Order: sequence, then structure tokens, then C-alpha cells
Amino acid sequence: MSAPEAVLMRAAQLLELNRAEQALAELSRLPAALATDVAAFRLRAAALSDLDRWAEVATVARQGLAETGPDAELLGRLGLALRHLDEYAPAERALLDGLAVEPQNPWLLCQYADLCSAVGQTDKAERLVARAAALAPEAPPVFASRFQLAYARGDDRAAERVAREFLGAWPGHPVALALHGAAAAQRGRVDAAHRSFGQAVAHDPTDADYADAAWESRVYTHPLLLPLRPLYRLGILRTWLIAVGVIVLLNLAGLDLLAGLFGLAWLLFCVWSWVAPPLVRRLVRGRWRA
Repeated sequence: MSAPEAVLMRAAQLLELNRAEQALAELSRLPAALATDVAAFRLRAAALSDLDRWAEVATVARQGLAETGPDAELLGRLGLALRHLDEYAPAERALLDGLAVEPQNPWLLCQYADLCSAVGQTDKAERLVARAAALAPEAPPVFASRFQLAYARGDDRAAERVAREFLGAWPGHPVALALHGAAAAQRGRVDAAHRSFGQAVAHDPTDADYADAAWESRVYTHPLLLPLRPLYRLGILRTWLIAVGVIVLLNLAGLDLLAGLFGLAWLLFCVWSWVAPPLVRRLVRGRWRA
């Protein structure tokens, strides 16, 4: 194996270990002749994607396409980057061009499905996810796209079920852990969310989104916010309706004193729900930075 080929292999291995910055450093050592190889462009675009540097991903993908010609993975990276930059029409064009090269590529199908979910075309996204799942039912992008589709449809239960299936199939995958944490947080299960986000950070410590989510979930597991757990589990509207219903029922039953005490407790609860989270966030931030 030549030295440049060894660099490409090391970069690929570093990406598998979620060390995107180190992979980019390895790729910077390539000689000019190999730096314009399609494999180098693919690895560079993948590493920048892991770092959420979407403008640079688009630039590298375009450079690679200009140097090497149509390539399904680079077109997919371009579509992914443009979607994150909210340039939906050119993102769709790039993904369709990629699928014209490799129509049975599950990852490309999932990228297109995610774009459709992002713009509200959930029926189209469902068909694309079904095609990808038929080709690679256990692939991480398929699970992630199923989660995004459920989330786009506002189906929190389905999103949580998909997240559990993803985690069951890939227990150490950082994306599976992060989606499980997101689903748990959406359902108000803050302890489970904190555990999942923490494990996602442990598996991929370079991802800023995982770190931010772990920090935020740590806020909501603080003991001072324990009284607010019902609010997170039930939601604001449902909690308000239950509280108002209890007060009305107590009044109708002639239990005016209990109704007044419950109303006072509810008022204190509301004040605490406004005051406590920013206070705890400041406390946790100080400890986090320390």
C-alpha cells in the first residue's frame, strides 16, 4: 500500500471513530495529485458533514463534481448540505441527479426522504423511506429517516417507537442515542433523555449538537425542577385543563376552601415554572463551565 493510500485509509478509519477533525488533518497531508481523487473528496465532504460545516460541504462537493464528474455520494452530500442551508430546490436537484446515477442507493433515498419531510411532503417521504427500507431495513439512515418522518407528522409515539427500534439494532450508535434522547425529551421523560444524550456525547464527543442537548437535558433533571415533571409529561395545555377542571369540580362540590388552596398552589406552580428553569440553567451552566 502506498503512503497516500494509507492516508485515505486512516482518514476513513478516523471517520468511523467519529474523529472528523483528525480525518480532515490526515486528508490535508495528501499530495496534490491524490487530493483531487474522488475518494478524497468523498471523505472530506463526509468529515465536514460530521462537523455540521454545511457551506464547506457544499463547496467541497461541488469541487469534487467539477473535478471527477457525476458521483452519487458527492451529489448526496451536496443535497444534504443545501437542505441544511435551506436551499431546498437546488438540494432536490442534486439528490435527483444522484439517484439518476444510483437509483437503488438507500442513503440517497433517505436523504431525499428527509428533504421531503422538511418541506411537508410526508406522503412522498414515506414512499422513499419504504424503498430504502426494502433495500436496507436495518441501515442507520433508514431508522433516522423513519424518525424524521414521524416527527414531521407530529406523531411523537411513532417517533419514540422508531428511536427504540434504532437503539435496539444499533445500541452504541450516537445518532440512535441522540434520537432516543430527543424522543424521550419530547415525551417529557427527562431522565431517559439525559442518559441517552450523555451516551451520545460519550460515543461522539466532537458533536456540538449532542453536547448542547446533553447540557439542556441536565438542566431539566435538576432536583429544583422535579415539581415540574408533570408539566413536561403532560404538556402545558393538558396540565392547564386538568388544573382548571379540578378547581371547577371542587367549587361545584362546595369545597370552596380546598378549591382556593388548590388555586393558590396552582398559582405558585405557574410562577415556579417561569422562574425556576432560567435559574437552574444559570446554576448548571456555572458548574458545566467550572
